[in-house]
Amino acid sequence: MLPASIQITGELLSSAEVQDICESLKDDGVHLLSIRGCQLSDRDFGQVCRSVAASTSLAQLNLNLGVVSSISRTRHLAEALKTNRSLQTLFLHGSPLQDAGLVTLNPALSTHPALVCLDLGDCMLGDEALALICGMLPPDGAKSGLRELTLSANPGISSKGWARISIAVAHSSQLRVLNLDYNPLGDQIASMLAVAVASSRTLEVLDLEGTGLTNQSAQVFLDMVENYPTSLRVLILVENDISPELQQQIGDLLSEGEDDDDREAPPQLRGSVFSSALRPIRDKYHPPAWLPHSNSGPQMVMLTSGLGESLLAETEM
Repeated sequence: MLPASIQITGELLSSAEVQDICESLKDDGVHLLSIRGCQLSDRDFGQVCRSVAASTSLAQLNLNLGVVSSISRTRHLAEALKTNRSLQTLFLHGSPLQDAGLVTLNPALSTHPALVCLDLGDCMLGDEALALICGMLPPDGAKSGLRELTLSANPGISSKGWARISIAVAHSSQLRVLNLDYNPLGDQIASMLAVAVASSRTLEVLDLEGTGLTNQSAQVFLDMVENYPTSLRVLILVENDISPELQQQIGDLLSEGEDDDDREAPPQLRGSVFSSALRPIRDKYHPPAWLPHSNSGPQMVMLTSGLGESLLAETEM
């Protein structure tokens, strides 16, 4: 019997329901467990974590939207991750981890043998946490690391922290998708990221939606894709003060690179970047309605590969 998916959103889970989930996990009957936004007692959460530790079939775990709501729950999750060996994707978007929580999780996250996709968006992280995350993006020749990383909406990270992550991205031997949407980056940090993207041999998707960019940083990205070889296939620039013309130019150039790669790739690889198991649903951060956005012109999402289309199609709004 093939492992099943359990997906529950925003419900109050009874102890009986939690018991059913745990039994399925222990019987290796679950491939994907999502309890995003659900309420359950601390005792039941600990029971779920112990069952996650025992599971050898679980590949995706979604605890988004406040399920990991305290440092005690963070410790339970860390203990589970130390034992579990099957998990590939972990979603913690919207969890109030702060730096202390990431410090607690880091030993388990950084040594997990299978983890390749991590969502830490809107987790109230700062520079201390980001320094630990850089260790999950090892350089060429080192251990395997993350292929997809989400750090959306963590405004506590400073320019120094973003500089560190830019260096890590430039030298990562694995990272393919980086989501930094709704961070107050600005043009200076975006320019650092452009250098990192130009240096990276693996990064294919970069999400900079709502990051305070202007035509200045867009011009840097345009120069990069126009004059230098890059692995980048998708650049998301909506909700920034960037002209539609610049967005179109960048998108056209990325599309040309995609066409060239498809011609060079074997037929069975064309339009395929990596397994759909690495492109699960993620919670997309949306700012409060009162936050100002640019209204200078039409907004565009640049989708230039099958990977990008799949990522956006599977994003929960």
